[in-house]
Amino acid sequence: MGMAIIQARTWVVFLLLALLSPSWPVAEASHHVSPDLQSLDAGLAADALRTGYHFQPPMHWINDPNGVMYYKGVYHLFYQYNPKAAVWGNIVWAHAVSTDLVNWVMLEPAIYPTAPFDVNGCWSGSATVLPDGRPAIMYTGIDGDGRQVQNVAYPKDLSDPYLREWVKPDYNPVIPPGSGVNATAFRDPTTAWLGPDGLWRLVVGTKDNHRGLAVLYRSRDFQSWAPAEGGPLHHGDTGMWECPDFYPVGDGAQTKHVLKVSLDLTRFEYYTFGSYDHANDTYVPDAALADGERGLRYDYGNFYASKTFLDTANKPRRVLWGWANESDSTADDVRKGWAGVQAIPRKLWLAPDGKQLMQWPVAEVESLRGNHVNITDRLVEAGSYFEVQGLMIPAQADVEVSFAVVGGLDKAEPFDPAWRGADAQTVCAARGADAEGGVGPFGLWVLASDQLKERTAVFFRVFNDDGKHVVLMCNDPSRSSYADHLYKPTFAGFIDVDLAKTGGKIPLRTLIDHSMVESFGGHGKMSILSRVYPTQAVGDKARLYVFNNGETDVKVTHLNAYDMRSAKISTEIDR
Repeated sequence: MGMAIIQARTWVVFLLLALLSPSWPVAEASHHVSPDLQSLDAGLAADALRTGYHFQPPMHWINDPNGVMYYKGVYHLFYQYNPKAAVWGNIVWAHAVSTDLVNWVMLEPAIYPTAPFDVNGCWSGSATVLPDGRPAIMYTGIDGDGRQVQNVAYPKDLSDPYLREWVKPDYNPVIPPGSGVNATAFRDPTTAWLGPDGLWRLVVGTKDNHRGLAVLYRSRDFQSWAPAEGGPLHHGDTGMWECPDFYPVGDGAQTKHVLKVSLDLTRFEYYTFGSYDHANDTYVPDAALADGERGLRYDYGNFYASKTFLDTANKPRRVLWGWANESDSTADDVRKGWAGVQAIPRKLWLAPDGKQLMQWPVAEVESLRGNHVNITDRLVEAGSYFEVQGLMIPAQADVEVSFAVVGGLDKAEPFDPAWRGADAQTVCAARGADAEGGVGPFGLWVLASDQLKERTAVFFRVFNDDGKHVVLMCNDPSRSSYADHLYKPTFAGFIDVDLAKTGGKIPLRTLIDHSMVESFGGHGKMSILSRVYPTQAVGDKARLYVFNNGETDVKVTHLNAYDMRSAKISTEIDR
């Protein structure tokens, strides 16, 4: 089968699943409003599938993280929020604060439609701390004519440590869509940066027909902005570029600039990194990197509209936030009374070999660890599995495990030539967790019922591609729930692990949180997030297993599993 046919069929399947599961793909990009659902008030939701230590408000719809920043000892998380229902619409900038990125206090919304320049919506944007110490929020407003315009807002009272109230100057919008700009696809300004020439710069996402664009704007006073000369900072034939992010990583001569975009058409994010010339405002991705839909991704699962910020309280470090939508139906969300979760905040850095970005849950998450289970040097023979016992609630856990292939790699399956050039998700869909292999699949069954009729697999599989070993990492939720109307896609990526150098060892960390399965492979080289909705494997009825469906034995060199306490997410009134 030729690649064109494979890709066409993949897209047909994707579109069919998207149509059958309306909750998953509907996001900020679609901007679809359901007026008949907006008056719903579900009350305080107490669903067993709500997360315990991932951030989500008590009820209603959330999407993109916005304006994330650290300011005078406080972390701020703003996010797109519908205060009236568990569907997209009536969007405001909700606001939560924390001192540890784990426990949060929810405040009143910071920005909501009040003026002609945002009367029809306050959409995504970013925060910048100015040299005089004032934070500034740049966000997309939808004006009375339906145009997407960029606005600025400032704190009303800098003496308020929580920055509860924000003021929008009357001179908004500060960046209207100029001549030739698509006014209905012009949004999501990045955090601004100050160049050596004293000019502020930021990037806005837009499109020209099917061409996605990252357009750079400049300003001397943070009020009057103009597009940089020379055209867009970068572009690609991939449809609308939403939620761009542009920032430096690395140190000194090794510094690179990362450009991340969220693709409206695929609902995935892609990034490149390379050289940025301040003098000419040009960005050139490293030549060795794939660009566009074949480019690198932060996360190869249900992860979108991400935003980073520089955490100056810690070393400093760059922290990544991302949104995980639901994979059930709109009717399910209305019944639950909530929809959308923020992924665990992740530390982000450039890999030592300069080939990709690395990421790992922020260390503060480990403060929630409780009861501990340890397994060392346990053989998992071909075709076998065992239960990890000792956790109180395996539905809310943190599991770190290292696997070692002990039977050699000679039984690795040949990599099908038809897959060459395909994305890993296509390969995983063809060779899922239940398809027996040579070396793998081996990994974890999480959120599993006692008879294993419900289970979500997080696993590795090794292929032989003309003498080179290719490692597939996959989340397979196809048997995660008895409910058959759910969107249950396999998510996967090819992980850059040289088994010859690691002695056949592959590490895995998986955060399990009721309806969230967030996995990190290769010490942060790969991350995959899935949303799952078991009907039996809930709460203390969920179980955790290690499995090996390959012909080659593997060993668990070590496994550390922890029960996770719930984070404290409260309102100011509750404190």
